Amino acid sequence: MVKSQSSTLIRCPVPDVFGFVVTDFVRNYPRWSPEVQELTPLSSGPLSVGWMARQVRIDQGRRSEADFRVIELEPDRQVCFKGIKDPFVINYIFEPQQDYTRLTFSFELARLNFAMRPFEKLIRVAVKDGTDRVVRDLKILAERELGQKKTTD
Repeated sequence: MVKSQSSTLIRCPVPDVFGFVVTDFVRNYPRWSPEVQELTPLSSGPLSVGWMARQVRIDQGRRSEADFRVIELEPDRQVCFKGIKDPFVINYIFEPQQDYTRLTFSFELARLNFAMRPFEKLIRVAVKDGTDRVVRDLKILAERELGQKKTTD
């Protein structure tokens, strides 16, 4: 199993950050995770438990396609995705800290296929770099766009 978790403090309240991540997921996810080349909803409507999508990613030159579903969704607290065929779980946790949001992002890969096992150490490093990058990029985007929204309201 390969697991990593990263956290950041975003200078916006939880409902705004949750909306940026969850309500606007289809629009914003490829923006904070630029490896996502395509994101296609397989379900209609807003994210809810059972909602599904397909992503096409290019990670370090390697193309992959994966379908995933929402397995947990608690408004202003958490959204969790799980691969349908692929053994991954992605979790976003939102915690209020005064007018800020503590965002914790975790990625878990339940198992590596046999061909990838010799590269487990490199994969662990890449996954940690990935979780760090996600929270950094998400923080930059959310603060820039949600902060602009406040000044124009």
